[in-house]
Amino acid sequence: MTEPTWMYENFEPAGSAIGYRITRKLDEVQSPFQKIEIYESTDWGNLMLIDGAMMLTTRDNFLYHEMMSHPALFTHASPKRVVIIGGGDCGTLREVLKHPGVESCTQCDIDEQVTRMAEKWFPELCDKNNDPRAELLFDDGIAYMANCPAGSVDIVIVDSTDPVGPAEGLFNKAFYESCFRALKDDGILVQQSESPLVLLSLIQEMRGEMRKAGFTTFQTLPFPQPCYPTGWWSCTMARKSGDFEYRVVDSRGKAFETKYYTADIHQGALAPIPFVSAALGK
Repeated sequence: MTEPTWMYENFEPAGSAIGYRITRKLDEVQSPFQKIEIYESTDWGNLMLIDGAMMLTTRDNFLYHEMMSHPALFTHASPKRVVIIGGGDCGTLREVLKHPGVESCTQCDIDEQVTRMAEKWFPELCDKNNDPRAELLFDDGIAYMANCPAGSVDIVIVDSTDPVGPAEGLFNKAFYESCFRALKDDGILVQQSESPLVLLSLIQEMRGEMRKAGFTTFQTLPFPQPCYPTGWWSCTMARKSGDFEYRVVDSRGKAFETKYYTADIHQGALAPIPFVSAALGK
Protein backbone atom coordinates (compact mmCIF):
# COMPACT_ATOMS: atom_id res chain seq x y z
CA MET A 1 0.00 0.00 0.00
CA THR A 2 1.41 3.41 -0.96
CA GLU A 3 -0.83 5.28 1.48
CA PRO A 4 -3.33 4.39 4.22
CA THR A 5 -6.60 2.83 3.17
CA TRP A 6 -9.72 1.76 5.02
CA MET A 7 -10.64 -1.84 5.81
CA TYR A 8 -14.12 -2.71 7.05
CA GLU A 9 -15.64 -5.73 8.76
CA ASN A 10 -19.34 -5.94 8.03
CA PHE A 11 -21.57 -7.45 10.71
CA GLU A 12 -24.77 -8.53 9.07
CA PRO A 13 -26.79 -9.39 12.23
CA ALA A 14 -26.52 -5.79 13.42
CA GLY A 15 -26.55 -4.09 10.04
CA SER A 16 -23.31 -2.38 11.03
CA ALA A 17 -19.59 -2.36 10.31
CA ILE A 18 -16.28 -1.59 12.00
CA GLY A 19 -13.55 0.18 10.04
CA TYR A 20 -9.83 0.70 10.52
CA ARG A 21 -7.34 2.82 8.62
CA ILE A 22 -4.52 0.47 7.69
CA THR A 23 -1.11 1.03 6.17
CA ARG A 24 -0.06 -2.48 5.12
CA LYS A 25 -0.57 -6.20 5.54
CA LEU A 26 2.13 -7.60 7.79
CA ASP A 27 1.50 -11.32 7.59
CA GLU A 28 -0.92 -14.02 6.53
CA VAL A 29 -1.16 -17.75 7.10
CA GLN A 30 -3.74 -20.34 6.14
CA SER A 31 -3.75 -22.94 8.88
CA PRO A 32 -5.60 -26.27 8.61
CA PHE A 33 -8.48 -24.55 10.44
CA GLN A 34 -8.70 -20.91 9.41
CA LYS A 35 -7.09 -17.93 7.68
CA ILE A 36 -5.14 -15.60 9.99
CA GLU A 37 -4.14 -12.11 8.84
CA ILE A 38 -2.13 -9.37 10.53
CA TYR A 39 -2.41 -5.70 9.48
CA GLU A 40 -0.70 -2.53 10.60
CA SER A 41 -3.04 0.36 11.37
CA THR A 42 -2.46 4.07 11.78
CA ASP A 43 -4.04 4.37 15.24
CA TRP A 44 -4.79 0.94 16.71
CA GLY A 45 -1.44 -0.80 16.41
CA ASN A 46 -1.50 -4.25 14.84
CA LEU A 47 -4.76 -6.00 14.00
CA MET A 48 -5.42 -9.76 13.91
CA LEU A 49 -8.24 -11.10 11.76
CA ILE A 50 -9.39 -14.71 11.60
CA ASP A 51 -11.45 -15.64 8.57
CA GLY A 52 -12.08 -11.93 8.03
CA ALA A 53 -13.38 -11.27 11.56
CA MET A 54 -11.55 -8.91 13.91
CA MET A 55 -9.94 -10.77 16.80
CA LEU A 56 -7.82 -8.15 18.55
CA THR A 57 -5.91 -4.92 18.23
CA THR A 58 -2.83 -3.75 20.09
CA ARG A 59 -4.73 -0.77 21.45
CA ASP A 60 -7.82 -2.30 23.03
CA ASN A 61 -7.27 -6.03 23.67
CA PHE A 62 -6.71 -5.42 27.41
CA LEU A 63 -10.42 -4.75 27.90
CA TYR A 64 -11.40 -8.24 26.80
CA HIS A 65 -8.51 -10.15 28.36
CA GLU A 66 -8.88 -8.50 31.77
CA MET A 67 -12.64 -9.01 31.94
CA MET A 68 -12.40 -12.63 30.80
CA SER A 69 -10.07 -13.44 33.67
CA HIS A 70 -10.08 -11.20 36.75
CA PRO A 71 -13.81 -11.20 37.62
CA ALA A 72 -13.79 -15.00 37.85
CA LEU A 73 -10.46 -15.19 39.64
CA PHE A 74 -11.62 -12.66 42.23
CA THR A 75 -14.93 -14.51 42.63
CA HIS A 76 -13.59 -18.01 43.20
CA ALA A 77 -12.53 -18.49 46.83
CA SER A 78 -9.05 -19.81 46.01
CA PRO A 79 -8.34 -20.51 42.32
CA LYS A 80 -5.31 -22.73 41.86
CA ARG A 81 -5.97 -24.77 38.70
CA VAL A 82 -7.23 -22.87 35.63
CA VAL A 83 -7.95 -24.15 32.13
CA ILE A 84 -8.35 -21.86 29.12
CA ILE A 85 -10.06 -23.33 26.08
CA GLY A 86 -9.07 -21.32 23.02
CA GLY A 87 -7.26 -18.11 23.88
CA GLY A 88 -4.48 -18.75 21.38
CA ASP A 89 -3.33 -15.11 21.41
CA CYS A 90 -2.26 -15.77 25.05
CA GLY A 91 -3.63 -12.50 26.46
CA THR A 92 -6.00 -14.25 28.85
CA LEU A 93 -3.21 -16.60 29.96
CA ARG A 94 -1.08 -13.54 30.76
CA GLU A 95 -3.85 -12.05 32.95
CA VAL A 96 -4.59 -15.33 34.76
CA LEU A 97 -0.94 -15.76 35.69
CA LYS A 98 -0.81 -12.32 37.28
CA HIS A 99 -2.55 -14.03 40.22
CA PRO A 100 0.18 -15.48 42.46
CA GLY A 101 -2.18 -18.07 43.93
CA VAL A 102 -2.67 -19.79 40.57
CA GLU A 103 -0.51 -22.91 40.57
CA SER A 104 -1.13 -24.03 36.99
CA CYS A 105 -2.89 -22.77 33.88
CA THR A 106 -3.40 -24.93 30.81
CA GLN A 107 -4.27 -23.21 27.54
CA CYS A 108 -5.68 -25.54 24.90
CA ASP A 109 -6.21 -24.01 21.46
CA ILE A 110 -6.75 -26.10 18.36
CA ASP A 111 -4.73 -23.79 16.10
CA GLU A 112 -1.04 -23.38 16.90
CA GLN A 113 -0.72 -20.71 14.21
CA VAL A 114 -2.78 -18.24 16.28
CA THR A 115 -0.17 -18.44 19.05
CA ARG A 116 2.77 -18.23 16.66
CA MET A 117 1.30 -15.13 15.03
CA ALA A 118 0.67 -13.60 18.46
CA GLU A 119 4.24 -14.29 19.52
CA LYS A 120 5.49 -12.55 16.39
CA TRP A 121 3.13 -9.56 16.19
CA PHE A 122 1.72 -9.19 19.73
CA PRO A 123 4.70 -10.26 21.89
CA GLU A 124 3.42 -8.24 24.85
CA LEU A 125 0.54 -10.74 25.15
CA CYS A 126 2.90 -13.69 25.32
CA ASP A 127 5.26 -12.68 28.13
CA LYS A 128 3.86 -15.40 30.41
CA ASN A 129 4.17 -18.22 27.86
CA ASN A 130 7.37 -19.47 29.49
CA ASP A 131 6.05 -19.15 33.04
CA PRO A 132 6.61 -22.53 34.74
CA ARG A 133 2.92 -22.55 35.70
CA ALA A 134 1.83 -22.28 32.04
CA GLU A 135 1.07 -25.25 29.80
CA LEU A 136 0.34 -24.53 26.13
CA LEU A 137 -1.44 -27.31 24.24
CA PHE A 138 -2.46 -27.26 20.59
CA ASP A 139 -5.32 -29.69 20.48
CA ASP A 140 -9.09 -30.02 20.33
CA GLY A 141 -10.47 -28.20 23.38
CA ILE A 142 -13.71 -30.20 23.26
CA ALA A 143 -11.78 -33.48 23.52
CA TYR A 144 -9.51 -32.01 26.20
CA MET A 145 -12.43 -31.14 28.45
CA ALA A 146 -14.12 -34.48 27.79
CA ASN A 147 -10.99 -36.24 29.04
CA CYS A 148 -10.27 -33.89 31.93
CA PRO A 149 -10.36 -35.68 35.30
CA ALA A 150 -13.54 -35.07 37.28
CA GLY A 151 -13.33 -32.41 39.95
CA SER A 152 -9.81 -31.33 38.95
CA VAL A 153 -10.27 -27.72 37.84
CA ASP A 154 -11.18 -24.53 39.70
CA ILE A 155 -11.94 -22.29 36.72
CA VAL A 156 -12.57 -23.01 33.04
CA ILE A 157 -12.33 -19.98 30.75
CA VAL A 158 -13.72 -20.44 27.24
CA ASP A 159 -11.91 -17.77 25.25
CA SER A 160 -13.31 -18.66 21.87
CA THR A 161 -14.14 -17.04 18.58
CA ASP A 162 -17.78 -16.66 17.49
CA PRO A 163 -19.86 -19.89 17.54
CA VAL A 164 -18.98 -20.87 13.98
CA GLY A 165 -16.24 -22.99 12.45
CA PRO A 166 -13.81 -24.54 14.97
CA ALA A 167 -15.61 -22.85 17.90
CA GLU A 168 -19.11 -24.05 17.08
CA GLY A 169 -18.91 -27.03 19.42
CA LEU A 170 -18.02 -24.81 22.41
CA PHE A 171 -21.56 -23.46 22.82
CA ASN A 172 -23.65 -26.54 23.52
CA LYS A 173 -24.85 -28.83 26.32
CA ALA A 174 -22.35 -31.63 25.58
CA PHE A 175 -19.34 -29.34 25.98
CA TYR A 176 -20.77 -27.68 29.08
CA GLU A 177 -21.38 -31.12 30.62
CA SER A 178 -17.67 -31.86 30.22
CA CYS A 179 -16.84 -28.54 31.92
CA PHE A 180 -19.34 -29.26 34.71
CA ARG A 181 -17.78 -32.66 35.39
CA ALA A 182 -14.19 -31.32 35.31
CA LEU A 183 -14.92 -28.46 37.71
CA LYS A 184 -14.74 -28.84 41.47
CA ASP A 185 -17.93 -28.25 43.42
CA ASP A 186 -17.10 -24.55 43.84
CA GLY A 187 -15.73 -24.21 40.32
CA ILE A 188 -16.60 -21.45 37.85
CA LEU A 189 -17.11 -21.60 34.10
CA VAL A 190 -16.51 -18.41 32.11
CA GLN A 191 -17.37 -17.93 28.45
CA GLN A 192 -17.17 -14.95 26.15
CA SER A 193 -20.82 -14.28 25.37
CA GLU A 194 -20.88 -11.78 22.51
CA SER A 195 -22.78 -8.50 22.41
CA PRO A 196 -25.66 -8.06 24.88
CA LEU A 197 -26.99 -5.30 22.66
CA VAL A 198 -27.65 -7.30 19.48
CA LEU A 199 -26.91 -10.93 20.41
CA LEU A 200 -28.94 -11.26 23.60
CA SER A 201 -30.70 -14.30 22.16
CA LEU A 202 -27.33 -16.08 21.91
CA ILE A 203 -26.69 -15.37 25.60
CA GLN A 204 -30.13 -16.77 26.41
CA GLU A 205 -29.38 -19.91 24.41
CA MET A 206 -25.94 -20.26 25.99
CA ARG A 207 -27.35 -20.02 29.50
CA GLY A 208 -30.04 -22.50 28.55
CA GLU A 209 -27.44 -25.04 27.42
CA MET A 210 -25.38 -24.41 30.56
CA ARG A 211 -28.49 -24.98 32.68
CA LYS A 212 -29.20 -28.26 30.88
CA ALA A 213 -25.64 -29.33 31.72
CA GLY A 214 -26.29 -28.74 35.43
CA PHE A 215 -25.15 -25.17 36.12
CA THR A 216 -27.58 -23.24 38.29
CA THR A 217 -26.21 -19.73 38.89
CA PHE A 218 -25.18 -17.18 36.27
CA GLN A 219 -23.73 -13.72 35.91
CA THR A 220 -23.29 -11.89 32.60
CA LEU A 221 -20.83 -9.01 32.84
CA PRO A 222 -20.80 -6.40 30.04
CA PHE A 223 -17.74 -4.38 29.09
CA PRO A 224 -16.61 -2.09 26.26
CA GLN A 225 -14.76 -3.68 23.35
CA PRO A 226 -14.38 -1.28 20.40
CA CYS A 227 -13.02 -3.82 17.91
CA TYR A 228 -16.00 -6.18 18.26
CA PRO A 229 -19.47 -5.70 16.74
CA THR A 230 -21.43 -2.88 18.46
CA GLY A 231 -18.39 -2.05 20.63
CA TRP A 232 -20.10 -3.63 23.66
CA TRP A 233 -19.25 -7.20 24.68
CA SER A 234 -19.77 -9.57 27.61
CA CYS A 235 -18.60 -12.64 29.46
CA THR A 236 -20.89 -15.06 31.27
CA MET A 237 -19.94 -16.89 34.45
CA ALA A 238 -21.69 -20.05 35.62
CA ARG A 239 -21.54 -22.02 38.89
CA LYS A 240 -22.70 -25.52 39.79
CA SER A 241 -24.65 -24.23 42.78
CA GLY A 242 -24.74 -21.44 45.31
CA ASP A 243 -24.21 -17.73 44.86
CA PHE A 244 -21.23 -15.88 43.48
CA GLU A 245 -19.15 -14.39 46.29
CA TYR A 246 -17.02 -11.60 44.89
CA ARG A 247 -13.83 -11.08 46.95
CA VAL A 248 -13.95 -7.32 46.76
CA VAL A 249 -11.32 -6.73 49.46
CA ASP A 250 -8.81 -8.92 47.61
CA SER A 251 -9.67 -7.20 44.34
CA ARG A 252 -9.05 -3.77 45.84
CA GLY A 253 -5.74 -4.94 47.26
CA LYS A 254 -4.43 -6.70 44.14
CA ALA A 255 -0.66 -6.43 43.79
CA PHE A 256 -0.57 -6.24 39.98
CA GLU A 257 -1.48 -3.57 37.47
CA THR A 258 -4.43 -3.59 35.12
CA LYS A 259 -5.47 -1.05 32.51
CA TYR A 260 -9.25 -1.41 32.85
CA TYR A 261 -10.26 -3.89 35.54
CA THR A 262 -10.70 -2.55 39.07
CA ALA A 263 -12.87 -3.53 42.01
CA ASP A 264 -15.28 -0.72 41.13
CA ILE A 265 -15.43 -1.75 37.46
CA HIS A 266 -16.20 -5.30 38.59
CA GLN A 267 -19.00 -4.13 40.86
CA GLY A 268 -20.35 -1.84 38.16
CA ALA A 269 -20.49 -4.71 35.68
CA LEU A 270 -22.70 -6.60 38.15
CA ALA A 271 -25.27 -3.79 38.29
CA PRO A 272 -28.56 -4.84 36.65
CA ILE A 273 -29.21 -3.47 33.16
CA PRO A 274 -33.01 -3.39 32.78
CA PHE A 275 -33.38 -4.81 29.28
CA VAL A 276 -30.68 -7.45 29.87
CA SER A 277 -32.17 -8.48 33.22
CA ALA A 278 -35.62 -8.67 31.68
CA ALA A 279 -34.34 -11.10 29.06
CA LEU A 280 -31.99 -13.19 31.21
CA GLY A 281 -33.33 -12.98 34.74
CA LYS A 282 -30.79 -14.00 37.36
